[in-house]
This record gives sequence, C-alpha cells and structure tokens, in this order.
Amino acid sequence: MKMTRHNGRSGKHGTYNPKHNDRRFDIANSEHIDQERAKQNVYWDCYQGFHYPEDREKENSIVYSFEQIESDYYRDHYTAYCEAQHERNRKTGHSGRDRTPEDLLKDKKTCPEESLIQIGTMEQSVQPEVLTEVATEFFEEFNQRFGEHIHILDWSLHLDESTPHIHERHVFDCENRYGEIAPQQEKALEALGFDLPNPNQKPGKLNNRKMSFDAACRAMLFNICERHGLHLDQEPEYGGRTYLEKQDYILMKQKERINEQKTKLDDLSIQIEDKEKFIDEVSDKAYSAAVEAVADRVAEETHRAELKEIERLRAKLTSEKSAIPKHEKAVISKALHTVITKLKDMSKRITKMVIDHLEKPEIKLKLQEPVKESLREKFARFDREHEARDAARRAKQGQQPKKNHDDMEL
Repeated sequence: MKMTRHNGRSGKHGTYNPKHNDRRFDIANSEHIDQERAKQNVYWDCYQGFHYPEDREKENSIVYSFEQIESDYYRDHYTAYCEAQHERNRKTGHSGRDRTPEDLLKDKKTCPEESLIQIGTMEQSVQPEVLTEVATEFFEEFNQRFGEHIHILDWSLHLDESTPHIHERHVFDCENRYGEIAPQQEKALEALGFDLPNPNQKPGKLNNRKMSFDAACRAMLFNICERHGLHLDQEPEYGGRTYLEKQDYILMKQKERINEQKTKLDDLSIQIEDKEKFIDEVSDKAYSAAVEAVADRVAEETHRAELKEIERLRAKLTSEKSAIPKHEKAVISKALHTVITKLKDMSKRITKMVIDHLEKPEIKLKLQEPVKESLREKFARFDREHEARDAARRAKQGQQPKKNHDDMEL
C-alpha cells in the first residue's frame, strides 16, 4: 500500500475553498459522494474542536463552517499587522496597497495550505478508524514540533467517497521586522530551523525550505504508520488519479535523469525568431519604467521645499501665539493656501511636460539605443560562448561542428 500527503493552495479556479471539506454544499448533486456514508464524516476546527454532521441539525447547537472559522482566525491573528501596514502605507503615500485579513485569506501566497492524507487506493485502503488514529497522532506531533509557527485551522475525515481520506488546512506565520505576526511561509520555516535541501545553492523552485518541511512531515507519517503495523511502499509516484507528494516526485525524477540533464545543459540556448523584435520590446518596457520613475521623482521633488516652507509660514502666522489680528489671519491663510494649490498644479504641469518630452520619438530612440546595444552585445557573447562549448563537446565526441544559429532556418 502507498501513503499520500499531497499539498496545495490554489487551482485553475483560484484558492481552494474549504466548503468541499466540511460539505457545505448540496452533496446530492455530487455522484462521487455517498449521502448515507457522509453522515459518518468527522470534522475538527481550532475554535470548536470535534463536530459531526448531525450537530448541524441539533436544536440550540451552532456549528460554524470552516469558511467562518478561517475568516475569524485571520481576523483575530492578523488584524494588528494589517492596521500597522495601513499606517505605514499612509505615511509613504501607498494606501492603495492596503490589505485586510480577508484579502490575506484569499491571496494564494498567504492563504491556508491544504494537505490531503490518504493511505491506500480504491482497491485497497486501511480501515477508517486506523486512518483516524494515524492522522490524530500526526496532528498532535505536528503541533508539538511546528505549532509555534504553523497552525492547523481545520481538518475533515471523509468516509463518503471511494477511499477514506483526510483534508487538513494550516497557515504559516512569523514575526516580521516590526514585531507583528504576519502570514509568511518561508520566514516561518526558517524560524523553525528548516534549511534548504542544498544549502550551497541558491533558493528556488527546486531548492526551498518547504521541500525540507514536506520531507519531515512525510517521514513523521511513515513512522506513525509503522507504529500501527502498516508496511507502506515509500517510493513516491505522481500523476493519474493518485494523490502524491509533488516535490518527492520531482526529486525522484531529478535523480533518474541527472546524467541526461548534464549532457543537455550544454545544448541549451536562446532561440528567438526575431532578436531585434525582442530587443525592441525589452527596451520599450525598460524605457517606460524609467520614464514613470522619473515622472514620479519630478512630482515628488518639484517645489517640495517651497511647499514645506509655505506650510511652516502659514502655521506660524496663523497660530494662537501670533500677534496678527484674527481677521487678517484668515486672509493670510487663504492666500497661502492659494499659493500652495498653484504650486501643486505647476508640479503636475512640469511632470506632464517631462513625460511628453521623454516620449518624443527622437528623444526616446536616442535614449533607448544604449540599452539595445547592450542587449545585442549580450546576445553575441552568449552565441560565441555557446558555440565554443558546443565545438569543444563535439570535438571530444568526434562529431562534426554544429551549424551556426545564424545559418539556421528560423
């Protein structure tokens, strides 16, 4: 038998919805769910503890959905972080970046991660009570080892489908540099002591702390299964209808193809049908970003000192300590306000003039040329280096030199 722990946060329809897990939908429309066996399902969440399908039908019994539980958890634990971030955004003029706890719950980077745990297949699987015992022990050990930074929000035991399985959802969080608790996976795993699988290499999609964490969880599950007398196949698979550990599959495939990849690495090259078109697109994007940055800077710097000085003067002249008569203070304040408004309008006009000037075709062409020339040089150097490596490899293998890219029909 095989054991599965498959993880994910989102699919083609967005972030995963816990409605599937606590059956908060009309299961009569789902052919793969047995309505009678659904009454045997078991649910748990971090606020209510264990509850069962019949609890929803009892009088004077309020059973909150997993959606409500997760929303409340994010609001209870991350509101302080969101509000502090709002204040920082206000001070820097970036209030458009404000996010609520509900936004964090819906974002695929900060939403809960969902794990599916299954032992066996449609043809052969463990008894539901054994799966429940294994999962319960796993969650207890999980909390003991990782509970400071990884919090299990809810889980459900499904006995109403072809194979018994468990859905579990958790969130990673850690203190940020301001001392606020915020959902952040990599920092949480780092705080728990997880290192990169290959510490000497750069972090990336195939070298990250999440891989080390998943491997530790998988080892925990296998150890618990062994204690229950279950002898499982530890060689992972991926694909088809089986739910499997994706990172384990990737690592396995890497080992299988390592020799093949070493040979293919020397053959990798950039193949672009029209290099000049590519260069134009890159330089256009770079130039647009530069113009936007310059315009923002002009808007920020133009008359900033003058505006600040006028504001200071207005505050001084109209303060209660000033000897100027009250009716004159109002006139002074209004006049200085008019000056400030005109200076701000002037800043906008200057900014527009700068953008219009930089967007003139002759100016744009002149300023883009160094960027394009740099890209052309990089392409040429890459081609020379690739040709040299290719010639050396083929000479070693006794092959004829490969045809130059410029001579190929693209």
